[in-house]
Amino acid sequence: MTLKPWSECAARLVDVATGRSPADMVVRGARWVNVHSGEILGRRDAAIAAGRFAAIAEDLSYAIGPDTVVVEADGRYMVPGLCDAHMHVESGMVTVTEFARAVIPHGTTSMFIDPHEIANVLGLPGVRLMHDEALTLPVNIFVQMPSCVPSAPGLENAGAAIGPAEVAEAMTWPGIVGLGEMMNFPGVAAADARMLGEIASTMQAGKTVGGHYASPDLGRNFLGYVAGGPADDHEGTRLVDAVTRVRLGMRAMLRLGSAWYDVASQIKAVTELGLDARNFILCTDDSHSGTLVHEGHMNRVVRHAIQQGCKPVTAIQMATLNTAAHFGLERELGSIAPGRRADLILTSDLVTLPVETVIARGTVVAEHGRLVVDVPPYAYPAAARGTVKLGRPLTAADFEVAASAGAGEEVEARVIGVVENQAPTRALTRRLPVRDGKVETDPKEDVCRIALVERHRGLGTLTNGFVHGFGYDRPCAIASTVAHDSHHMIVVGTDRDDMARAANRLGEVGGGVVCISGGEELALVELPIAGLMSDERAEIVADKAAKLVAAMQLCGCRLNNAYMQHSLLALVVIPELRISDIGLVDVTKFEKVELFV
Repeated sequence: MTLKPWSECAARLVDVATGRSPADMVVRGARWVNVHSGEILGRRDAAIAAGRFAAIAEDLSYAIGPDTVVVEADGRYMVPGLCDAHMHVESGMVTVTEFARAVIPHGTTSMFIDPHEIANVLGLPGVRLMHDEALTLPVNIFVQMPSCVPSAPGLENAGAAIGPAEVAEAMTWPGIVGLGEMMNFPGVAAADARMLGEIASTMQAGKTVGGHYASPDLGRNFLGYVAGGPADDHEGTRLVDAVTRVRLGMRAMLRLGSAWYDVASQIKAVTELGLDARNFILCTDDSHSGTLVHEGHMNRVVRHAIQQGCKPVTAIQMATLNTAAHFGLERELGSIAPGRRADLILTSDLVTLPVETVIARGTVVAEHGRLVVDVPPYAYPAAARGTVKLGRPLTAADFEVAASAGAGEEVEARVIGVVENQAPTRALTRRLPVRDGKVETDPKEDVCRIALVERHRGLGTLTNGFVHGFGYDRPCAIASTVAHDSHHMIVVGTDRDDMARAANRLGEVGGGVVCISGGEELALVELPIAGLMSDERAEIVADKAAKLVAAMQLCGCRLNNAYMQHSLLALVVIPELRISDIGLVDVTKFEKVELFV
């Protein structure tokens, strides 16, 4: 339904609350989880009108008219609809619409999305596509304007560029709630005019600046970064990260995604140190389709926080009111209180949090894990497709690495080290054999090849390197056009022929993820929209993604959510060592380094 501003429906809300007019819906006999007071109040009714809460009281039978929809809570808990404070829809491999269809049954009714993946491929027009799609949906999806495209200027080349002028334009759009994560933390700390210009445009519009400080150094550079304006940060992995951010006036966003497990270490700031929980927020950043379909979304994060010793009401506050307040929307959503959007969950248990009924804007949208409203697909234009431009067919020779001049039987090479369940990588070195002037790898040492293939301008170029930690032990290759943040193509493999086949296959289908072993295609997830998203249902994509995971395991990989690790190997804003279209990047120094030591 189209939701009117509170000011335009205040008279109707007042009439329902005072009994002069019947409600559109009454939820009757619920235990009220009040995130404002931190209480659980027994046997309350909630009256809803014009998509907003009109009143909550012990008995609202007077608000029930002949056409009022009555939802019997039968003593279940009435919880505000859950909010995801920071995430990227594209990481779910589906469109905004399909993402919403997948998460609504899990109780997520508000999302704050940063579409910087599509921005790196299609620029401002791509952001506008997702922004406009979000406005058509029956839940609240707010957009943060991507701030860093490319994420690290001079260290990578994306398919587009965004600067202060684009940010200023986006701040006038109705669904923009702020600036997306400011990943160029060295730029902010150095008072870079472009970065501070984007922050200024956001502040002048009265909106929130998202943060991303991915360094363990909490000294002068961090102090400079905070002084520059970012209001939150989700990149903390240690207790000291959360504590330091909150003490300096930031909100600490604690994430539990498909591959990142950063809640347990940081929530101790609340559960053990007793810091004010109002400044802690839960988020996913990010969840792939398999996690969404089979495990949940923000309900999964809240359950996890409770398992780490957080009180249920406090964990719920971190996924509702705290998020709304952070984005200046406390009077609009995040709680069950008069005037707020009527978004709520009915659940029989606050610890395990089964989501039994979901109401969004005063409409029942899901029951017992199933969507009960029609959410039609959203059509993306032709301009959003056909974005994988290799320029030429690739061959096995493209993935050869020539040894340095004068090398003997071995070379010492820099190797990207994957860290399971975390976004950072390690900067390793390994002695690798040389045969006929070419550097080889040995699966027994768990070192395989990695290549970043340029795919935006059809230049036909690529960067070769080495990676440790995937465990591949047979001839194989995995290629993906999801390659944060510039989204070229990443190919990881043990066999050069398979690597060429995998890259060319994604060129044929317009993007996606593919696993090839011994010349045989084991799994393929087609992502034709910007090479990032499927136009199929989330359940179908999840099934294809599950086959991809199984194929990677068949090739010897035992990492939890190895695909997410694969997709971040080019993320040149998170330490320590990454690969980009210009070469290997030392992210501790923000400079290009040579492959050989």
